[in-house]
Amino acid sequence: MEIRFSAEAAGWKERAREFVDRELIPWEVHAEMHNGELPPEVAARHLRLAVEMGLPRMDVPREHGGLGLDMEVQVAAWEQLGRVTNALCWCFPEAQHWMFEACTPDQLDRWIHPLMQGRLRECYAITEAESGSWETIHSTARRCEGGYRIDGEKWFVTSANLAQFCFLQARLEDGSHALFFVPIDAPGVSVVRSPAFSHTFASHHPTYRFDNVFVPERERVGAEGDGMGYTRSWFRHERLMIAARCCGAAARLIEEALEFARTRKVNDGEFLGDQQVIRFMLADSATELWAARLMVYEAARAHDEGAPLSQLHTRCAMVKLYCSEMANRVADRVVQVFGGRGYMREYAAERFWRELRVDRIWEGASEIQRMIIASGLARRGLAGL
Repeated sequence: MEIRFSAEAAGWKERAREFVDRELIPWEVHAEMHNGELPPEVAARHLRLAVEMGLPRMDVPREHGGLGLDMEVQVAAWEQLGRVTNALCWCFPEAQHWMFEACTPDQLDRWIHPLMQGRLRECYAITEAESGSWETIHSTARRCEGGYRIDGEKWFVTSANLAQFCFLQARLEDGSHALFFVPIDAPGVSVVRSPAFSHTFASHHPTYRFDNVFVPERERVGAEGDGMGYTRSWFRHERLMIAARCCGAAARLIEEALEFARTRKVNDGEFLGDQQVIRFMLADSATELWAARLMVYEAARAHDEGAPLSQLHTRCAMVKLYCSEMANRVADRVVQVFGGRGYMREYAAERFWRELRVDRIWEGASEIQRMIIASGLARRGLAGL
């Protein structure tokens, strides 16, 4: 069930697959049984290898020292990275293309180039208690001498416990939005709580409070009023790569279920895989995965071919919606195929069953994606999507 893509994409697929299979998957159970943590020397090795491969620089323009990979190539890599549980593929930071359009040379030197080199980690302080997936920002940025004073509370700041700085979205006094670089340990920044979640990741999702936090003007990203535009660029990228990772997760689930069904004996020596009900579960899963992969690669190629931004925004919503829900259906079937073993944490099926659930929520819940798709359909019609 191969997708036709470029030789470069095929090469990155193989390199990413080898990295995942050789370096990351062997540490899944250890991470699961140790609150997502790996031995420091192992985590350092994973980061070093990821940096040497160029994973943090995939989306960075070549003129800034990046690889400038087509979106099709990046999707091929992220699909394979999605094959591992416990978010072990988050072993590296990632600089995105939009940052080099938005940031000043000074900001690039201090914040973004270190991301490319694996020397700093970032997080995104966007979501708030009242807004959830919707673009409602109550945190404020008030003008003051030399910069801004920021007040507000941010929820689900993923990976903040590992980060040195955050991109923070705040509302200006005129009601427009701005994006800022804020050191995670800046005076006035505090952790309200860090709740436990269903998955076992080293990256946590704390709630942060920003009390009269001074941010120098040089730390504003782009012009006043541009913040939401940059955030939407980040969302488009993240939604597409979440979809790619969901495809990788579904592929591994199907492969493991198929192997188990071929060798598990039931009913006087017959194999589980001989049972029609099991074969139908696997057939449905493989069919849905193929459809999802076709969608993801088509959306990636639309980026590479310069499709209108409005179309890209809608297509990213479509692939995030379909692929996240597809992967959840596959995980549920595969847990059922494994039976009692599928409910054991040492099995990838159980871990994916828990972990994939959040892909229908973060970076815009499925319901938000449907709103985006419906809005595009109403404005531009089916041909305009």
